[in-house]
Amino acid sequence: MAFPLSRQKLLREWRLYFFVVPSLVMVLTFAYFPAASAVYHSFFDWSGGEAKQYIGLDNFKRAFTDSTLLNSFVTVGALMVFNLFKMIPSILLAVLIHRLFSDRWQYVYRALLVVPMIVPQLVTLFIWKFILDPNLGALNRVIEATGLKSVLVAINDFFGWSVFFEGVPIGWLSQPELILPALFIWGFPWIGTVGVLIYLAGLQSISTEIYEAAELDGIGPFKKFIYIELPLILTQVRLSLVLLIIGTLGGYGLQLLLLNEYGGPGGRGMVPGLWMYNRGFVAGEFGYACAIGMILFVVILSLTIINNRYVRVEK
Repeated sequence: MAFPLSRQKLLREWRLYFFVVPSLVMVLTFAYFPAASAVYHSFFDWSGGEAKQYIGLDNFKRAFTDSTLLNSFVTVGALMVFNLFKMIPSILLAVLIHRLFSDRWQYVYRALLVVPMIVPQLVTLFIWKFILDPNLGALNRVIEATGLKSVLVAINDFFGWSVFFEGVPIGWLSQPELILPALFIWGFPWIGTVGVLIYLAGLQSISTEIYEAAELDGIGPFKKFIYIELPLILTQVRLSLVLLIIGTLGGYGLQLLLLNEYGGPGGRGMVPGLWMYNRGFVAGEFGYACAIGMILFVVILSLTIINNRYVRVEK
């Protein structure tokens, strides 16, 4: 039996609604409801059980006088600045792969970049914890073998630091002064697989005519990057900045696994996300942890809006 065209269209729409509505319900249940619950409980003195007491804005007032939380924002700010520099190797590698004349070799390099993604992130973190180990770690062995240890000791003596000593292994994760440098070193050579693939997608949209015109004008490789490639992948750079803001401010898994729930010696590795985890699952102050989460949400949203406002893409 043939239905009129308008009725066939209506049936197709109802089939779509049949799949879309359950998906929307699941999103509301498993994503928005926990977020709404966090907002609600941020106004309570709540330890995770049935009992809770409404305290209004006290959790937020406490957060703005919490020295550990305030210091953690300083730490995460330093990490964010350094993570901005970590974007540079990924951009440069994407440009180098894009400039290869052979499509086969471009495919090979893209495949080699994807392979490390198969390794679970948890395994990578534990490998880095081993690399930074003071006695058996590869980093200290390289520093000793290259003679860099003597240079570090000389610099230490010149400035009067108490960080590097002759005959004493460098405690990257056990000395408060070296916690941030260790977090900076993590991930070397700082080539993010996802970032490279995102930049490559943007570079591949650049037409060959633009490169041909640039070559006719005698523009060299460096100027091609500055005046052609970088401006035309700003959309991808802006996306990477958003992901960087969210990942750096909201993340704490790196610090938790490399250090501990207290941010390592002296709490030098404490970040807001880790302090939120600490207050919730160590101290049992879930209401206060929810308030910290709300503050993080506002900060991340504000920085994202600033990024979208000032990192403009000229069409």
